[in-house]
Amino acid sequence: MIQLNRRHFLQGAGASGATCALASILPGSLAAIEKQPLKGVSSEVASICEMCSTRCPIKARIVDGKNVFISGNKEAKSFGGKVCARGGAGHSLLYDPQRLVKPLKRVGERGEGKWAEISWDEAYQFIAQKLTAIKQQHGAESIAFSSKSGSLDGHVFHLANALGTPNTFTHASTCPGAYVIAAKAMFGTKMKRDLGNSKYIINFGHNIYEGINMSETRGMMQAQMDKGAKLVVFEPRFSVVADKADEWHAIRPGTDVSVALAICHVLINDNLYDKLFIEQFVVGFDEFAAEVKQYTPEWAESVSDVSASAIRRIAHEYASHAPHAVVDFGHRATFTPEEFDMRRAIYAANILIGNIERKGGIYMGKKASSYNKLAGEQVAPELAKPGVKDMPEITAKRIDQVDEQFKLMWSSGGIYQSIIDASLDAKPYQLKAWIMSRTNPMQTLTDRAKVEQSLKALELVVCCDLYISETAAYADIILPESTYLERDEEIFDKSGKNPAYYVRQRAVETIGDSRPSWQIFKDIGEALGLEQYYPWENIETLQLMQVNRDHSLLKHIKKLGYVSYGKPLMLREPSMVKEFVNTYANARHVDHDGTFATAMKFKTPSGKIELTSAQVEDMAPGRGVIKHRPVQLKQADELYFIQGKVAVHTNGATHNIPLLSNLMSSNAIWIHPITAGRLNIHSGDAIQLTSSVGSEEGTALVTPGIRQDTVFAYMGFGSKNKELVRATGKGIHCGNLLPNVVAPICGMNLHTTGVKLAKI
Repeated sequence: MIQLNRRHFLQGAGASGATCALASILPGSLAAIEKQPLKGVSSEVASICEMCSTRCPIKARIVDGKNVFISGNKEAKSFGGKVCARGGAGHSLLYDPQRLVKPLKRVGERGEGKWAEISWDEAYQFIAQKLTAIKQQHGAESIAFSSKSGSLDGHVFHLANALGTPNTFTHASTCPGAYVIAAKAMFGTKMKRDLGNSKYIINFGHNIYEGINMSETRGMMQAQMDKGAKLVVFEPRFSVVADKADEWHAIRPGTDVSVALAICHVLINDNLYDKLFIEQFVVGFDEFAAEVKQYTPEWAESVSDVSASAIRRIAHEYASHAPHAVVDFGHRATFTPEEFDMRRAIYAANILIGNIERKGGIYMGKKASSYNKLAGEQVAPELAKPGVKDMPEITAKRIDQVDEQFKLMWSSGGIYQSIIDASLDAKPYQLKAWIMSRTNPMQTLTDRAKVEQSLKALELVVCCDLYISETAAYADIILPESTYLERDEEIFDKSGKNPAYYVRQRAVETIGDSRPSWQIFKDIGEALGLEQYYPWENIETLQLMQVNRDHSLLKHIKKLGYVSYGKPLMLREPSMVKEFVNTYANARHVDHDGTFATAMKFKTPSGKIELTSAQVEDMAPGRGVIKHRPVQLKQADELYFIQGKVAVHTNGATHNIPLLSNLMSSNAIWIHPITAGRLNIHSGDAIQLTSSVGSEEGTALVTPGIRQDTVFAYMGFGSKNKELVRATGKGIHCGNLLPNVVAPICGMNLHTTGVKLAKI
């Protein structure tokens, strides 16, 4: 056991005093506590990482009672028992002197940076009184709740539901929303990639070697290194995934949809598609085929700068490896306002070769209920979903329900940026309060100036976080959440090709006076007089409700941390189906072709995969068929500005964490040598980028690894919050350059714009 004083804080963070030293001691921070012991709950604990949204299974081992060593959980085979740089740095959260461990109340102007420590009871009473007054005067719908998608968002949204507001938002419209909504429209459910078994992978800027998902990243590495899969990348810059590819095509920003449609054109025109699969499982093919007839590789070359011959050759190579080939449907990168049809076109290229539920293609997750039905026996336990009776009936419309075209997004995280218009312009009605949990819209939403204006316009802003983030700096109350190493949570479903569960467990006793967010939002609910909507005492009560009070099952899941049941199964893969039926005597009858193809169910209006969607046509006339629509992303005298992820940071969340800040504390601007030469710019020079909404100063990185008409920066840097002194204030702030543009249908925030470049 170690006594943590200020000297130990700096040593524990593993950083130099120059980097870590505080300009002044922040009220409520760990630095304000003289002594605090580190107590391990056990010598080793199985848990879940929270350094990004992937939430990999981990083991946390206490080392000599002084530190926490984090490694992967070997029970989770697809994760390889490994963690990435971010995951390995998680322990430095515990000792960070800038971490908050006491509730704070604003005592100056909003955003001024003046705070006072208060007790939890004071914080709860202040919040409850404000929310009650706002609800009585303006209605519960005038209060918005937002959270990053993940393990504890259900608790903050449960409070919102108990209070009676419909306005709950995740980060979906800033990150994964487009491919999720496209999948819902076409398949009726989310889809997963089987990269590890793919023999040919086409990638449209999904930089999986920097935006790391340990399972999928390892899968693609195995496909490339062990199985000789070919990787083709279309991306404007020479990213890490482009560097590891067999081919890199420097596509014009925002034109990915044209190449995807041209690939579909070749597959259909050259009779390379799976006709039998289309006949059995797909509707809307004829309308789609008629539309893509015009999208030739030659046309796509004129739009995208990717050569027609390359597109045609790639389409043929891709088809030759069918069905064990895949076009990766991507992740966080809204390249164009036509993001919805870009993702649909990518899914279409998969559908055409019939790779659905085939090795190396895409598939649906096999949760316990559906898996057990196929097996004819109880292979995997089915978790119960704890419910609460007689929740308030909410009749008010959400603020993003003003346009039917966004209907699919209402139940998938909502359009996060609609909070801005409702706060500033009362569209469709006035918001008065914003309650946030572990979300940083000042970094992740676009048009930072508008986000700041909206925060200043509200009557109440509450942030639950580990730090005074750029957003929390504008809060009235900041509630310090425990780190993921200090808290227990419910059991979560991690099913893939077979059912799996995992659980987060605390590795160390809580440092300071922080609390887990499940408790924070339960306590606020009780302060509001909503006790009847919280029939659980603690997390263990919830866990027991989930396992139907099966104590032995709960003990088993906690011991291993990650549990997997049954044989991996893909419904149309004969070898996997054969092994499945040989294992389970009462398994479903096999189809004549040796598969479970007829067991495939799609939750679409037609019950089939919809290449053309009548539902989308009803939502937005003219958009039922996938098509190309020209967009203008920049002016003639501007450069394209694009941004993306880096391997050592997570969006706008980790840049102040000591070890990761030391690895990368700023984001230089990638500029092509010819473009830089015209302006006499050299690497290391101070430069300025100016867009239609903001201006940022940064440092040039001159490199041939980017198009001449494009500049690039990693996102999450350049925070304007000077209370935190590490990476947050260094580099350029991408959100300050990006205009608030909402993509049709999926409601995504646009991450591409035009900028002017100048040397300072």
